[in-house]
Amino acid sequence: MSNSVNLEDVPSESITTEILRRMRCSSKPDKRLILIGPPGSGKGTQSPVIKDEYCLCHLATGDMLRAAVAAKTPLGIKAKEAMDKGELVSDDLVVGIIDEALKKPSCQKGYILDGFPRTVVQAEKFDEMFQNRGTKVDKVLNFAIDDAILEERITGRWIHPASGRSYHTKFAPPKVPGIDDVTGEPLIQRKDDTAAVLKSRLESFHRQTEPVIDYYAKKNMVVNLPAEEPPQTVTSEVKKALS
Repeated sequence: MSNSVNLEDVPSESITTEILRRMRCSSKPDKRLILIGPPGSGKGTQSPVIKDEYCLCHLATGDMLRAAVAAKTPLGIKAKEAMDKGELVSDDLVVGIIDEALKKPSCQKGYILDGFPRTVVQAEKFDEMFQNRGTKVDKVLNFAIDDAILEERITGRWIHPASGRSYHTKFAPPKVPGIDDVTGEPLIQRKDDTAAVLKSRLESFHRQTEPVIDYYAKKNMVVNLPAEEPPQTVTSEVKKALS
């Protein structure tokens, strides 16, 4: 059972904010969305915007797996056994964990699924789950972008580890190359942000996940977004697609 919160201990402004949020959300149409796109295509930038605009819950499969393992749910325990053996968590387990998460009150108006399905087999299992629930996915947002643009975007990223401030050699350079503007400390590049790592992640995206876009395109569910455009443009295209 979830830990019950004593509302007497919650500051009244928090309760008021939440009540106002729920009133605003009650008039919103339900949305069930899947976000698909290669690393660096902007899914992480758009998710919070879409989530707040349409009162959805954000289900990132990696985070959900970690949460299920930490909470020691029956599925989380099974997932941990697989991870401890260095095996991949099975598709059925991941679908089960998503199915469980969808019962949360925050997912009442719908959800954004991020990082799943990665393969056509997962997409098929997912459809089965929805048939059992009597619901279906509304739209699949495809963050379409050229590999070359991604490489420039990702390999140019530099981070100030202590604050999380991020820079980009081309789009948002620090005043002094390699140095944080505020503290003067050196910037680092994340291990994932190198050309070699990106190349292998893109290869697996094209091999495994692109067929998922075709799978949903045949069902007329895919909206292609111009992911190379500035974030504001992508946001307005998302709103257009979902209106």
